[in-house]
Amino acid sequence: MKFIVSSTDLLQLLLSASKVIASKNSLPILDNFLFYLEGGKLTVTASDMETTFKSSIDIEEIAQEGEIAVPAKLLTDAIKELPTQPIEFSTNEEKKIANIVWQSGNAQIPFLPADEYPVAPGIKDPISIQMPASVLANGINCTIYATADEELRPVMNGIFFDITTDNTTFVASNAHKLVCFKRNDIKHSENVSFILPKKPANILRSALTRMGDEMVDISFDSKNARFSYEGTTIMCRLIEGAFPAYRTVIPKNNTNVVSVSRAELLNAAKRVAVCSSQSTSQITFRLSMNRIEISAQDIDFSTSAKETILCNYEGSPMEISFKATFLMEILSSLPYEDICIKLADATRAALIEPAVEDDENQSICALLMPMRI
Repeated sequence: MKFIVSSTDLLQLLLSASKVIASKNSLPILDNFLFYLEGGKLTVTASDMETTFKSSIDIEEIAQEGEIAVPAKLLTDAIKELPTQPIEFSTNEEKKIANIVWQSGNAQIPFLPADEYPVAPGIKDPISIQMPASVLANGINCTIYATADEELRPVMNGIFFDITTDNTTFVASNAHKLVCFKRNDIKHSENVSFILPKKPANILRSALTRMGDEMVDISFDSKNARFSYEGTTIMCRLIEGAFPAYRTVIPKNNTNVVSVSRAELLNAAKRVAVCSSQSTSQITFRLSMNRIEISAQDIDFSTSAKETILCNYEGSPMEISFKATFLMEILSSLPYEDICIKLADATRAALIEPAVEDDENQSICALLMPMRI
């Protein structure tokens, strides 16, 4: 293998691929990138057996094609210290050494045979759908924070893609909070679904944010999913199992309704939460005519805080408590100026929605369980 490539182009590719590599791999070969050079393209693959990343860049100056496995951290660390310049990458097959030559120096690193690298699983009888990159990135970004970390219920540890003949809904829940992001313009000819783990979801979110309305091809079966875009493919193992029936827990007729500025409520909650109990992070809302009194206290440290903000409240006077960290996560993630909080009583979940839906194709709602006062 021998070629010349821009250090910046190669580094960007390696940094994207390195997000897949685990800190501790069960197979030593997975600490390496797989380099495959053919037909004017360099394809770099990284994997942790659960998620596989594969992407290509064009190479204009190729002297010899080939395929090798190169130590990922060593190669990335060496190249990221270089200024933008052409570098020559070549291999000594006899000594199993890769030579990297730049303007003022060179480095030598060992490589392994490519045939030791595991092959990514295929997809049998795939179900396929296309989605704009911006929609996929927004759906992940608006829900991933609500996923759980549970050993006993692994289905809660990812984002549920509920794709129907009418719409597509991204859902995440940790049993204390639930978030739904719905797109009415993304549909399929039949009702299908899958649960995407957090690691590939995070990789997709960071990669797709800059792509705008470029389309992402999604193919999946009962075990694996493939996301393809701009010469890049992310293959991942799905979380198997049945996601809870989330639609049944979303209240339809909560009659106590608070309309308030999202930013004002968020900032007030942040200020008051500083004095909340370190063990519970509890803050309390006292709702009355056109006002919310937010309070918190930590008896152990003799601290307390209280703040009153204006709102539009239609309902009976009520006192309800929430975990401040969960409430602030939801408020920070909602892309709206004004929100509605719909309540039944102090023991049942609060439904948080936009006060005005400005996109007929998109809706977001969040469910937050109260704390016992």
